[in-house]
Amino acid sequence: MRKTETRTPRAFLDATGVNLLLNEARMDERRGCADVFAARLERLALHITGNRLGSIDAAELLRDVAQRIQNDAQESC
Repeated sequence: MRKTETRTPRAFLDATGVNLLLNEARMDERRGCADVFAARLERLALHITGNRLGSIDAAELLRDVAQRIQNDAQESC
């Protein structure tokens, strides 16, 4: 059996290649965050309509969720 050597292609060693990889990773992360956020909004909408919350209760629920999101974001930094 022949031992094969794996090498990183030279295109990925230059700054342009690294920047492209970083930008792609950032976009993937943003897409993932957007998916999570959209799902959270959908669950909130279902909760609001399913429980027939009034506008004041719905607004308070949104404020509570916004505060939890901000707290989560600060903890992850």
